[in-house]
Amino acid sequence: MMIFTSLLLLLATFAHGQTVYDAAHNVTAITGTWSSGSQNVVTGSGFATPSQESFTYPSTTGMSYSFTDDGYYEIARYRMTSNGTVPTCITGVMNWCHGTYVLASNGSIVMTPFGDGYQQIQDPCAAVSNFIEIYNYVELYVLWNIYQDPVKGFTLQLYQYDGTPLPPQYLISTSPNMLPTQALRNVSATTSATVQNAAVVNANAGERRWEAAGMTGLLTVISGLGLASLLL
Repeated sequence: MMIFTSLLLLLATFAHGQTVYDAAHNVTAITGTWSSGSQNVVTGSGFATPSQESFTYPSTTGMSYSFTDDGYYEIARYRMTSNGTVPTCITGVMNWCHGTYVLASNGSIVMTPFGDGYQQIQDPCAAVSNFIEIYNYVELYVLWNIYQDPVKGFTLQLYQYDGTPLPPQYLISTSPNMLPTQALRNVSATTSATVQNAAVVNANAGERRWEAAGMTGLLTVISGLGLASLLL
């Protein structure tokens, strides 16, 4: 996991120039709890109970990110995806993870999970309509900044690996609302090994994955930057 995280940091560093984290980039610190939309999705004990692998469903969908000033993060996400072919087949995903983050000098963020994350997927039209699975993926955001919205106040904007922006999140607390910053449940070594060579990026309030097989795409990007030799 550490090798892969370092690889992402190296890739981001070569892909972008240096970023100055000044008032022009961020009007306030990233520390605290942020939430999108109606702000009903909030990290912390009101969203996930890792010891029971359970969730408390918010009244609306959305996402929430929390950051401490000493390098820890937590993410809570709830999304609903419609099916254009079968309108009654609406997929719901509840997602929670936490771990450590690095603010790279080039303006990117790399988030490395503790390995105890999980998500619940509900799809009434699937063979298995309701199940919970391990969620343990490194997440890369190539750019981010904080600005002042005239109505909502301090606003966090994160950008996915391809530059696509996530929904803006608004500061709801300068003190991060988070569960303890340590692994909160046991996860088998087999599961951890399966997902250690993967990165994840967000699509709206959900996620798309680069599975282990998807590393080919990442290596292609690296090769284009002239960095392939660094992996040999």
